[in-house]
Amino acid sequence: MIERGRRQTLEGMVVSDKMEKTVRVEVKRRVLHPVYKKYVSRKNRFSADTGRHECGTGDKVRIIASKPLSKTKRWRVTEILEKGRSS
Repeated sequence: MIERGRRQTLEGMVVSDKMEKTVRVEVKRRVLHPVYKKYVSRKNRFSADTGRHECGTGDKVRIIASKPLSKTKRWRVTEILEKGRSS
């Protein structure tokens, strides 16, 4: 696959794998508050395409920006960094 330019990549935890080929990935970050100058935790949840059903809840994954795949999916899982606990 030939890619032009650099696409945005993020790392996060899979919080839901209940859909067919989609997982919900929660990305946490720390930002400096503009007024109080203290670090505040922020989180975003992204829907990401898996293609095959190999990710599970609790897995740490890397996602990459892609073209819109559905109404909410704009990300793809590129690799599983570490497997979560299997329950």
